[in-house]
Amino acid sequence: MKKFFRSPLFFPLILVAAIAFVVFQVKTKAPVEHEQVGYPVKAVEVIAARELPFRARATAFGNIEPSVVVNAKSEVSGKIVYVHPDLHKGASIAQGEVVLRIEPTTFKISLDQSQAGLQGSLSSLAQLEAEEASTRLALEIAQDNLKVGQKELERQRALQEKKLVARSDLDREVQKVLNLRQQVQDIQGKLSSYNSRKAATLAQITQSQSQVAQSEDTLGRTEVSMPIDARIGEVLVEKGEFVPAGAVLFEALGVQAVEINAQLPVQQFRPLVAGMGKSGASALVNLQSPADLQNVVARMQLEVRVRLVGDTDGSIYWEGQLLRLSESVDPVRDTLGMVVEVANPYAGIIPGKKPPLLKGMSTAVEFYSQLKPTLILPRKAVHQGRVYIADENNQLVIEPVHIQFMQGNMMIPDEQSASRLAGRNIIISDVIPVMQGLPLKVIHAEDYEQELARRALGL
Repeated sequence: MKKFFRSPLFFPLILVAAIAFVVFQVKTKAPVEHEQVGYPVKAVEVIAARELPFRARATAFGNIEPSVVVNAKSEVSGKIVYVHPDLHKGASIAQGEVVLRIEPTTFKISLDQSQAGLQGSLSSLAQLEAEEASTRLALEIAQDNLKVGQKELERQRALQEKKLVARSDLDREVQKVLNLRQQVQDIQGKLSSYNSRKAATLAQITQSQSQVAQSEDTLGRTEVSMPIDARIGEVLVEKGEFVPAGAVLFEALGVQAVEINAQLPVQQFRPLVAGMGKSGASALVNLQSPADLQNVVARMQLEVRVRLVGDTDGSIYWEGQLLRLSESVDPVRDTLGMVVEVANPYAGIIPGKKPPLLKGMSTAVEFYSQLKPTLILPRKAVHQGRVYIADENNQLVIEPVHIQFMQGNMMIPDEQSASRLAGRNIIISDVIPVMQGLPLKVIHAEDYEQELARRALGL
């Protein structure tokens, strides 16, 4: 037996037997059953692409400045003899209150002199008018005397022709008439001079009246009254100080309204204009004059809300109004100035919660466009310029999309893309693998649709 295992034929026989066994097993094994295997069904969340009431929103930042700042200046020179007790930085003074008074004695003397000069001119005019009336009466008497003399001369001539009177009597009568005529001419000449004398006196009266008015105006300028309801800024003078004309006295900050030159990134301005539609955008492009730009600003009809930077209470804000756009774009920050006004910044104060709007406060200004039906896509539904759609057969369809602008996590496609996507089921969950025709199990995300609608309103 040991010789058999050691025989050179042993191993070949074993190999042949093993091969024969394997062939037998293969030949006698039942055939393998094949199963049809396709892609696994992928469960995805979808929302219906539809137009929602949407308003574009943009946020700008700026500091508060009073709408009206008055730098009161002295209009006359002199020593300050009165200062309002509340003329201090931060105090409030009502409109019409006398704030400062400059020594008025010199100006009162000047007014008295001007009034005296006016009274003298008026007296001269009255005297001239009285003299003129007397002279006119004298002229009437002289003219009557002349008529009587002329009649007497005619009578003497008739008598002399009849040789009833001497020639010398006629000559005396002629001389008398000549004297009367001379008297009438003298009085008429005197009357003519009254016109020029009265004109000169009237001119002097006008000059005196101007001097009086000027003196009264100058005297009035010795009192500095508050032109508006204001809070006091810098105070640059004190009682007893001599001030020259034109010197700055104090700074008054109007309390009726404040302005904010809010700097808005240029790329955020476009969505606000897009809310105006094609006509509004073309109006902004085809500007012909500064008045056209102001009309566009009015047509934008933006809702403006002003909040304090760092205030975490979202319910506290002030309503504002967009007044105008700044004249240029900041080339460093690439921002456009949006000048906003807030009326009555001291109204509705809530201690510890809603303070008054004071100069220098940092604010965030939110601009909201008018509501406009717009198709909105969530940001997570857009993948490098494409969206995934679940078609009517619950299969994956890949569509290109062109985004017009973004607002937070919302993306607004252009009109062509919006019309193509309207009414279709947009996939908002991850899809792996991304293959055209991938079978899907569609789950409608109704809660997310409601959330998207709420965000579209800016709530």
